Amino acid sequence: MYSMKEVCELTNLTYETLKYYCNEELIPNVKRDHRNYRIFDDMDVEWIKSLSCLKKCGMKISEMKHYVDLCFIGDDSIKERKQMLDEKKHKLLKQMNEIQDCLVFIDEKQKYYDELLEKK
Repeated sequence: MYSMKEVCELTNLTYETLKYYCNEELIPNVKRDHRNYRIFDDMDVEWIKSLSCLKKCGMKISEMKHYVDLCFIGDDSIKERKQMLDEKKHKLLKQMNEIQDCLVFIDEKQKYYDELLEKK
């Protein structure tokens, strides 16, 4: 079992973010110890890592809540969950292409500036 602090270290979340996720019921069935402190098991840690990834994928908290709700429905919601992830994937791929275009632009400009500096 892990404390809040330990889970923060394992997941690279701030204490405030983890507490927020708990309060928003994004982490199901959070257990408590004899002092009423939240404690987490390995499955919770993996779940929290998944939430972090969804957040990094650009999911809003409301979308994450909907996704979690769908998970609780079970197999009947797999198609909808898959569709949600497909939409995020397409958006990320578009962003990745835009970033790649920006990197090419920067490389070209740096090369141009290097050439100008060499002439001086």
